[in-house]
Amino acid sequence: MKLLFITDPLSSFKIYKDTSFAMMRAAQSLGHTIAACQPEHIRWLRGQPVDALVSHLWLTGKATDWVAIHSTQRMPLKAFDAVVMRKDPPFDSEYFYATHLLEQAQREGARVFNNPKALRDHPEKLAILEFPQFIAPTLVTRESDDVHEFHAEHHDIILKPLDGMGGLGIFRVKPDGMNLGSIIETLNQNGSRTLMVQKFIPAIAQGDKRVLLIDGQAVPYCLARIPQGNEVRGNLAAGGKGVAQALSTRDWEIAQSLGPVLQQRGLFLVGLDIIGEQLTEINVTSPTCFQEITEQTGLDVATLFVQALSQRVADCNLQGAPLQTPAIHPAP
Repeated sequence: MKLLFITDPLSSFKIYKDTSFAMMRAAQSLGHTIAACQPEHIRWLRGQPVDALVSHLWLTGKATDWVAIHSTQRMPLKAFDAVVMRKDPPFDSEYFYATHLLEQAQREGARVFNNPKALRDHPEKLAILEFPQFIAPTLVTRESDDVHEFHAEHHDIILKPLDGMGGLGIFRVKPDGMNLGSIIETLNQNGSRTLMVQKFIPAIAQGDKRVLLIDGQAVPYCLARIPQGNEVRGNLAAGGKGVAQALSTRDWEIAQSLGPVLQQRGLFLVGLDIIGEQLTEINVTSPTCFQEITEQTGLDVATLFVQALSQRVADCNLQGAPLQTPAIHPAP
């Protein structure tokens, strides 16, 4: 396959943990060719297909100078067997515009993973609202009074912005209500921004689990991101410790319920965040944790991803043939 990865600048990669890098490395080792560009390199000109200024890559295997660029040229996105959208949040206006360009490329014949429309339709904090049977008590509002009432009912709560990532902007307010008013003002900016409030889940002490879905099926190991010290956030970016572990019965239940639904919508790679037995987020932009799971369990998640992608492309090439999802691991 010829693969195009749409990413942040390659110079920003931390290759010892970066999932996009792991995907590229697995693809190259399986004999596929890889290229990369950034969202700002994509363009459309009337009468021509959507194209991008792409760099053709070779991974050197070195810790430094890890990538060599063979050539850079402008190419239509439909010239690639698969286009993998891996731009990190924030999901801002430019990300939104990029999904529209990618959707136009789809109309021209490009195969984009994850589906651009599905990326727009599944904001990572709000996507859980569709699955209330799996989530903790949750409130989405701009109103300060709503938050105060929610706190009065549930006593120990988490507040977070809808556009945050990596644990940024997450606050816990305990039963004493200390600084609740100030936190609300900070997050909702005097009622101009919507925020999410959730009942605090004590099981965070055992980790915020990242469960990966590849083409609708769960990877059998998750990464529990465990808060350290006095920190309430388990996010690796906030200093959490990542511990790989087998999926629990509840993890499998959530994954098997959501997997087929999200797959049918074009979400090829999804990261479910689960604390205890509660679903807290559905990550679709650039789910991570491949390398941490692989290093601790020996299960090569990136290779699973590339093999599943290759199978999907092969299925697409069979005119009229139904899509078949490659098996990853049976549920217990």
